[in-house]
Amino acid sequence: MNREKWQVCVLVPVLMVLAWSGVAPFDRLTWFMEVLPAFVGLAVLFATWRRFPLTPLVTVLIGFHMIILAVGGKYTYALVPAGDWVRDYFGLSRNHYDRLGHLAQGFVPAMIAREIFLRLHVVAKRGWLHFLIVCVCLAISAVYELIEWATALILGEASDSFLGTQGDVWDTQSDMFLAGVGAICAVVLLSKLHNRQLAALGK
Repeated sequence: MNREKWQVCVLVPVLMVLAWSGVAPFDRLTWFMEVLPAFVGLAVLFATWRRFPLTPLVTVLIGFHMIILAVGGKYTYALVPAGDWVRDYFGLSRNHYDRLGHLAQGFVPAMIAREIFLRLHVVAKRGWLHFLIVCVCLAISAVYELIEWATALILGEASDSFLGTQGDVWDTQSDMFLAGVGAICAVVLLSKLHNRQLAALGK
């Protein structure tokens, strides 16, 4: 399948889910804040798709991450039905859908960073590559938590749905930890496949 078909196969379901999520979401402000990164990502992809085509692996991962954001925005992370089902089935204390989101927040950016680092020759020594990728993902996670903190200061109780802490005093630390775990898993599990796809691009 050529690059254009890959992009269409990813773009169509992403746009459909984003459109669905925007129809009568639980809280419009929360929806906007949750899906804003997806819209920014789409804008970047549209602006760079000709001069910097991504590998199919990274394209699919980005689409998957956008869908996670859209679903979380639709219901708020604390109220996603699938998370409620898992909570009730396993007798958990909270809806853990937001944990999936933060795991993806490390997993997906790790492969984006890996593609950029390798194709633009950002890292001269391969031994430093994966360490720096994980550091980048942890930095992204920390910035996101700072944004949540600033939102809480500005909006007060109106930010509760966006924060989605569900009473967990260690929510911030857990989110950053999961992003780190996601980044490590990505580079361990997907590097060989990613290298093959980069080679197919001639990069």
